[in-house]
Order: sequence, then C-alpha cells, then structure tokens
Amino acid sequence: MARKLKSDKLLFLATLLLVCASVVMVYSASAVLAMDRYQQPPYYFLFKQVTWAVLGVCLLSLAMRVDYRSLKQPVVIWTALGVSTAALIIVFFMPAVNGTRRWFSLGGIGVQPSELAKVAVIIFTAGVLERRMDKIDQLTALVPIAAVTGLVCGLIVLEPDFGTAFTVLLIVAVMVFAAGLHYRYLVGLTLVVAPFLVVVLASAEYRRRRLLAFLDPWADPLGDGFQIIQSMIAVGTGGVFGQGLMAGVQKLFYLPAPHTDFIYAVIAEETGLLGASAVLLCFGVIVWRGLRITAAAPDRFGAFLALGLTMMVAFQAFVNISVVLGLMPTKGIPLPFLSFGGSSLLISLLGMGMLLNVSQHASADA
Repeated sequence: MARKLKSDKLLFLATLLLVCASVVMVYSASAVLAMDRYQQPPYYFLFKQVTWAVLGVCLLSLAMRVDYRSLKQPVVIWTALGVSTAALIIVFFMPAVNGTRRWFSLGGIGVQPSELAKVAVIIFTAGVLERRMDKIDQLTALVPIAAVTGLVCGLIVLEPDFGTAFTVLLIVAVMVFAAGLHYRYLVGLTLVVAPFLVVVLASAEYRRRRLLAFLDPWADPLGDGFQIIQSMIAVGTGGVFGQGLMAGVQKLFYLPAPHTDFIYAVIAEETGLLGASAVLLCFGVIVWRGLRITAAAPDRFGAFLALGLTMMVAFQAFVNISVVLGLMPTKGIPLPFLSFGGSSLLISLLGMGMLLNVSQHASADA
C-alpha cells in the first residue's frame, strides 16, 4: 500500500492564519475608503479579497497535489518564462496608472505580470542549478541565470517597479550562493551591478524624492514625507493592545494605501504590538519551515525551489514591514497574503502550495 504523503502542518497553518487576517484587515482598512472615494458599498474590497482568497486556497490545494518534479521539465520552464515575459511586454501598451504600467486587464480582472515572473525565474534558476551545481563557478552555469534574470528585472524596472526587480535579484543571488558560488563572485557581481543601481535610482525624480523623504521625512511632512510619518504615527498609537478593530484613525485618508502597501500599519494601530507581533510570528514560521523543507528536500531541484519560494515571501515581507516602520524608503511592494490584491495573493498561495508539495516528498523520504 502506497504511503500517504504528509504536508508541513505548521507551514499550512501559518499561511491560512495570514489569509484569514487579510480578509478581516482589508475590510477594516477599506470600508470607509470604498464608500467615500469609490462610491461603493463598504464591503466592496472585502468581497474582492474573499473571492481572491478562496481562489488562492483552491490554487494552493491544487499545487499541493502536483508533483514539484514535473516543474523541471523544459516545456514547463520555458512556457512559464515565455508567458511571464510576454505579459511583462504587454503592460507597456496599457494605459499608465499613477505613472506606472504594472498591470493589464484580462476579462475585467487586473493582472500584475511581475508576480508571475518571480515564480518563473525561481523555477528556471532551480532547474539550472540542479543540472550545473557542480560547475557553479563556471560561466556555463551562471550565464543562463544572469541572462534570464537580467531580462526579467530589466523589463520590471522599465514599468517602473524597482522594488520588485531588486527583490527578484536578491532571491536569485541567495539561490546561487546556496549552490556553492564563491563569495568573491558575488562581491564582483555587486561591484558591477552597484553603478547600474545608482544610475537607476538617480534617473527618476520620484526615486530621489523617496530617498530624501526616507532620510528626513519631517523636511516635507505634507509632501514626500507624508506617507512615512502617517505610517509611524499609526504604528505608535497602537500601543500594546491596539485601538480595536475598525477603530483606527490613520486609515481615514491619512495613510495613502491603507488596504494595500500600508496594511501592516493598520494592523499595528488596531491590534497593537500583540497583533503586529503575531503577524511577524506567522512569517517567521513560514521562513523557518521553508528552510527546514529546503534542507530535507529529496533532490537538488526541490531544495532550490523551496529556498527560492521561501525567500520570495521572506524578502517581500521584510521590505514591506521595513517601509511601514520607516526603516526603508517606500517601495510599493505588497505584504504577502495580507495586502489587498489578486495577483499577489494568488501567486503567494501558489508558491506555498508548491512548497507544501516539496514538504510532502521530503517527509516521504525521511
């Protein structure tokens, strides 16, 4: 009789708790906004988030049942890269939203291709590293990874979305370093990439203004520093136990994106240090279990895939929460599982489903 595969229960529980918290907090953060700014019922964003959450959990359940080893087939890898790259190109022909072209409409549904591209790059990198790990210090192993990563990151930067591009670059760097690449290559790559990053940062006025606002938000408290200041006020007024659900003030047109990029500030204000710490604990559990799955994976592809998916959630959560706490300049990166938005939630849950599938095979081989 075949042995029943077991998934990582703690990983599944932490993910599910964050999704449930998302439904509650998105409604709390967006109810007044929906009525006043969008002239919609207070549950307008809630209904959308619940819909995405249900679809996302179904996608997670499906991904759990698909053997992750099938993802390393060339047809799967190149199809994922081809679709995501084509979608990244399509957005340039779409109307700009707030000065950026990050989304396109598919049947009335907004799609953010950069979210799909992250997973595609992770799968591709895991596939290359599995075959060429023993030659990781040779150009034959690094050139394909550098070429694909450079193409995807370049297209994302042109949207423009520097934060997501930098996140993809960090994920790939961690995967390659874990494969055994000597640190001198990473140092050399950093020295090569650093001038490019400086040029990218300096080439756009809004990036310079964000950096200056981060360094001294009080220099322009009603302008560029407004977001950071209001976010820190929200976090500070939450105290230990919070103001109570629906009782927060900063979401009432002070925070510019209370239900998306700054939802962690709303969580901190309404549920206090306890609620904010509980969210951090859930992310900590996801990273912990993800790294354990990486170490226990039955093959190289599974290990690198698990590491990439874990870092995808870890880096996004770290950057988003750091921005909310005023530790980094604003980036426009959503908080995984919690921020309002279909693309981010679906891709995050898809990634967790794939990670849970790796955990199943890891437990079977234990």
